[in-house]
Amino acid sequence: MSESIIGLKRSSMCADLSEADVGKKVTLMGWCHKCRDLGGLTFITLRDRTGEIQLVITPESSEEIRNKAASVRSEYVLAAVGDVQLRSAPNDKMKTGKIEIAVEDLRIISESETPPFYIEEDDTANEQLRLKYRYLDLRRPNMQRNLMLRHKIAKCARDYYDEQGFVEIETPMLGKSTPEGARDYLVPSRVKQGSFFALPQSPQLYKQLLMLAGYDRYIQIAKCFRDEDLRADRQPEFTQVDLEMSFVDCDDVMNVTEGFLVKVFKDVMNIDIETPIRRITWQEAMDRYGSDKPDLRFDIELKDISEIASKIDFMVFKGALEAGGSVRAVCIPGGAKFSRKEIDALGEVCKTYKAKGMAWLVPSDEPRGSFLKFLTPENIAEIKDAMGAASEDLICIIADKNKVVYDSLGALRIEAAKKLGLIDPKDFKLCWVTEFPMFEYSEEEGRYMAMHHPFTCPMDEDLDMLESDQGKVRSKAYDIVLNGCELGGGSIRIHDRALQMRIFKLLGFTEASAQEQFGFLLDAFKFGVPPHGGLAFGLDRMVMLMAGAASIREVIAFPKVQNSSDLMTEAPSPVADKQLEELAIAVATTASSNEDDDLNLVTD
Repeated sequence: MSESIIGLKRSSMCADLSEADVGKKVTLMGWCHKCRDLGGLTFITLRDRTGEIQLVITPESSEEIRNKAASVRSEYVLAAVGDVQLRSAPNDKMKTGKIEIAVEDLRIISESETPPFYIEEDDTANEQLRLKYRYLDLRRPNMQRNLMLRHKIAKCARDYYDEQGFVEIETPMLGKSTPEGARDYLVPSRVKQGSFFALPQSPQLYKQLLMLAGYDRYIQIAKCFRDEDLRADRQPEFTQVDLEMSFVDCDDVMNVTEGFLVKVFKDVMNIDIETPIRRITWQEAMDRYGSDKPDLRFDIELKDISEIASKIDFMVFKGALEAGGSVRAVCIPGGAKFSRKEIDALGEVCKTYKAKGMAWLVPSDEPRGSFLKFLTPENIAEIKDAMGAASEDLICIIADKNKVVYDSLGALRIEAAKKLGLIDPKDFKLCWVTEFPMFEYSEEEGRYMAMHHPFTCPMDEDLDMLESDQGKVRSKAYDIVLNGCELGGGSIRIHDRALQMRIFKLLGFTEASAQEQFGFLLDAFKFGVPPHGGLAFGLDRMVMLMAGAASIREVIAFPKVQNSSDLMTEAPSPVADKQLEELAIAVATTASSNEDDDLNLVTD
């Protein structure tokens, strides 16, 4: 059965009605969420993207309507006309639980097969099944709320930046492949065979050129693409709220960004954000939290106990210090109650970050620990005092290279906070992390590489160290961090051609290779470049955090799984030989992308 809606015009959305509408005749359209036949009375819960409302068909209804109602099943598409009336038995769990629609006309617009899973709030269906039938999954109320939230945040961004004098400008999807850190998605050219476009990893170079072109303030909600391994907050295609400003310093960019954060949290979530937002240098963030994206919702911090450790006759400590590393610790409040199994589990967390092991100590009157035989009472007292520990606390210690120590204890403090229930999911703590290192040493490459990208400007006072001590050079880079996640990042850019060439040379480019990769930018730099800087928010990540979702898949309409495939459309997929011939491409090997073990979904 399939009936027309000719002659009907939807007058209201389901959940927009209230007691104020009692007595009003309305026309509603949506999906049957459930249907109950009580042998004379039939109740249908009608659902649209605003919510649900109850339709009632009584014995006084016409036989035609009663017969139609009896045939309705879950997910049928319906149109209903009737009067709004008060319910005799209100339902406090429904927004419209005090009213119902007394149906006088019912039409079955479209029938439905039985869905492969229930269209319910937070349904526990297997996620691979949900992604295969994503169009059904998107009917679930929590998914619809997430996408509505995304819409509101994007609109808020456009409205705010428009008010601040920013101009929205689109940049190309098909561009030049340049070395920006991640692997490019390449698009073969049919008309210039053997050559390729690259999908943008970000609009970075284009927005810098827009500053050179005189547009002063640019904004774009931009699609970006990176062919890299996925995780819970990463997808091969993602969306940035991307901006750039001319004649500015770090404070200018950060101040306008704070204004947006104040607006978006207030307008979308009715949460007041305190400004100015706290600023932490990169070095302080690493020393105190073991992370350049610190979660500030709880007070567990790292402490450097290297000086105390140097006086302890324990080879693990001595070896780390002699190798130029450090000995650092965190104090877990009340952690003395943990079982040995629970303490060992914390050590395993550290091992995933390349720590060889974790030393631990409970500094009670009868101390316990993994290295007690190496400690004197004085050592224990010194460690306890340095950590500000109480007798019922647990002190966890890592001795290694600084990177391993930071990474391990940074992860350990998060794990301990979760275990102790110290993290309030409704709490939002923002901070800026500033003065990032300009370069980071790559063990793989055996050289220094750009920590952000090669267009980031060094701190003026560190310019003299560029060639002599790269590891100490700081940059004019800044990240905005929310609850332990990088919400966005940016920097003041290099606007001097000579300095840009100097940075390229330090990163291993010759003048010829720099010209080959970035010639259009370097050429443009000959024609008057304003000082400029900007920032990009990860829109998907922002929505994920504000929605309290477990991953960005929950806030993207049609996401990919770990092997970058789309389970619904089965993309990527082979193409016809003729298409390959037109592109002058031969496929050397064909590897299946549909193996079960490739479909793992990434979680935190």
